[in-house]
Amino acid sequence: MKIKKLKIEKEFEEVTAAATKILGSTITFLIALCLVIYWWVNNLFSSGNEHQNIGDIIFGITFLSLFIIQKSFNRYSALINLKLNELVSSNQEANNSVLNTQKKTESEITELVKEYIDEEVIEEIEELLLKKKEGK
Repeated sequence: MKIKKLKIEKEFEEVTAAATKILGSTITFLIALCLVIYWWVNNLFSSGNEHQNIGDIIFGITFLSLFIIQKSFNRYSALINLKLNELVSSNQEANNSVLNTQKKTESEITELVKEYIDEEVIEEIEELLLKKKEGK
């Protein structure tokens, strides 16, 4: 059962990575831009409703913003990963298991985090959260 779950998680991570890459590509943005312009040309000049036109313009801009934000996030994420990998690989005492963590599944990353966080620190954090929750 655990192997099946790991396999499904790995496949989902691959699909997610592919979708992220596609949504953040320049070609996808240009296709979306053409679709929005086509939509605007057909709807804005044929509709006499001013409020609907404003809503359509806002919706189109928001739709295009999705692709712009994804592209900038992909770039930022790649740069951070590159810098962190360089820092880890340049340190002789560093554990190389944290290199290329962007290729690991969420459960593998969680296991790595558990190795680095001390049990006492976890208990302290849980106590603080509990106290904060009780204080509300």
